[in-house]
Amino acid sequence: MTTNARLRALVELADAGSVRGAAERLVVTESSISSAIRALSNDIGIVLVDRHGRGVRLTPAGLRYVEYARRILGLHDEAVLAARGEADPENGSIRLAAVTSAGELLIPAALASFRAEHPGVVLHLEVAARNAVWPMLSRHEVDLVVAGRPPDDLRGDVRVRAVSPNTLVMVGPPAAARNFVPANATWLFREPGSGTRSTMTALLTELAVTPPQLVLGSHGAVVSAAVAGLGITLVSRQAVHRELRAGTLVELPVTGTPLKRPWHVVSQATPTMSTELLIAHLLSRPELGWRDVTGVRSQAS
Repeated sequence: MTTNARLRALVELADAGSVRGAAERLVVTESSISSAIRALSNDIGIVLVDRHGRGVRLTPAGLRYVEYARRILGLHDEAVLAARGEADPENGSIRLAAVTSAGELLIPAALASFRAEHPGVVLHLEVAARNAVWPMLSRHEVDLVVAGRPPDDLRGDVRVRAVSPNTLVMVGPPAAARNFVPANATWLFREPGSGTRSTMTALLTELAVTPPQLVLGSHGAVVSAAVAGLGITLVSRQAVHRELRAGTLVELPVTGTPLKRPWHVVSQATPTMSTELLIAHLLSRPELGWRDVTGVRSQAS
């Protein structure tokens, strides 16, 4: 078994939480996973997993090592894609990650128009919460992230390549606008890890109010709940333009809103040639709404 395969076994064990789960993910036998972990432990002279009840768990050393393993695997995948893309960008691959709102609002049209012009490029898209997509970029598991402002402590050297306007507004059903008092309305929150959820939490702190709250699992869920009259929520104005136009939702006056939270396209410091094709496409199509900010680093964005 190669070193990469052993590292992959460790990562899958960490994610699945069991040897059986890792074996199922990799479609191999449980004994293969156990052998791979033993071989890794022997190579570095450190115990990476230990027994825990009827299963196993990573030791503190294993938990530290697995983060390096993720980066090693991500870099290896990136190196393969970079080499293939350098030879033939039009038949390369791009690994993208986007936060939920961007995945629903921005990505479909952009990828559809890109695929029409570059049908040979294979696209891999992961849509997840904000606290999941940035670590993917840091570990080189993706080539490009579409999300809000990158965190200041983002690991590694990345580049902000484009931005697009985005305004967050508080919305609710028309009935909520009558005698509206933010502290009396039910606030509809996104799932843990969502950037919008963090912004709403900060907004509540600034307002010094503790209204009723309801947590839902996605952008689409909070919008549907607001339309149904369950409460009010903070959301991208672009994302609910149809509901606002139809009158099923209305903007509500809340101190501190609206908020400017532009979208960012962020790449690795040295993107693959296929990734450069996608960035160039975004910037060349005015209808997609992206503006070039080449050279801006994550800390300054």
